Amino acid sequence: MALKILVCDDERNIVRLIQVNLERQGHVVVTAYDGREALEKVGTEKPDLILLDVMMPYVDGIEVLKTIRRNPETAKIPVIMLTVKAQQGDDLKGLAAGANMYMTKPFNPIDLQEFLEKGCLQS
Repeated sequence: MALKILVCDDERNIVRLIQVNLERQGHVVVTAYDGREALEKVGTEKPDLILLDVMMPYVDGIEVLKTIRRNPETAKIPVIMLTVKAQQGDDLKGLAAGANMYMTKPFNPIDLQEFLEKGCLQS
């Protein structure tokens, strides 16, 4: 099933890598490069899934996630945190904020593909 996926990361090369892989799988990809843009696109694009970096300009990913979860219109959108923040407890902060999954960079795009194919984000 094709999904509309919002990919939010301030590293353009990471966004492009993810975008190419997801589009090859038949998904529609919308991109954002900072927290403010991510929140704007969540509202205008109504994605089925969000891939969200933690460390971004203007608004960090944890605050973006909290804002998404507070809004009844976006609260149920699945969110995968995708970040280099791999210190002990970082994943717990992401999950506590409402992330459905926490993946660290570098990551294997095949892991993300398998996760989506298994339908692990269906509510």
